[in-house]
Amino acid sequence: MNTLRNKVQLIGNLGQKPEVINFENGNKLAKVSIATNEVYKNSEGEKVDAVQWHNVVAWGKQADVLEKFTEKGQEIAIEGKLMTRTYETKEGEKRTRTEVQIGEILLLGKKA
Repeated sequence: MNTLRNKVQLIGNLGQKPEVINFENGNKLAKVSIATNEVYKNSEGEKVDAVQWHNVVAWGKQADVLEKFTEKGQEIAIEGKLMTRTYETKEGEKRTRTEVQIGEILLLGKKA
């Protein structure tokens, strides 16, 4: 059961080209958002297309894959874990952000 704790799997489309940050120590971080769609009928029988946006981060080799092989709109599948971090804005406001930290990536669609 331990492998089921804090596990996220998503299939969606990239909202933009990944933002990549290279650190002095050689580490690489990629940030991107992924849109997932759900289609259902509401109580009046009308078709509803609901979109959810997910903040995603990748380190190291996964960041390389996102940087080199993906574009805005491309469909990908990811598996990872939820991470929450707190940071302070330039104005001194404290903010909290929840992100999916990628463990594995599967490129599904051709580059957009």
